[in-house]
Amino acid sequence: GDLVQVVLSFNVGVEIGQLMALAILLVLINAWRATGAFTRHSTAFNIALMFAGFLLADYQLAGFFFGT
Repeated sequence: GDLVQVVLSFNVGVEIGQLMALAILLVLINAWRATGAFTRHSTAFNIALMFAGFLLADYQLAGFFFGT
């Protein structure tokens, strides 16, 4: 009973935080798209995001396979 409520409350809070972060990023990226810098830097920005994602995935997989 009580544990389920605590876990659900935590997860709902995490999801609300993710939605807030996504909303802020959406506003910032839309503002960036309105400038000329977007077309010049979007490819490099996407590559940097992909690289960060691969690093995070590698970190998680290393912890899973090697217990670090």
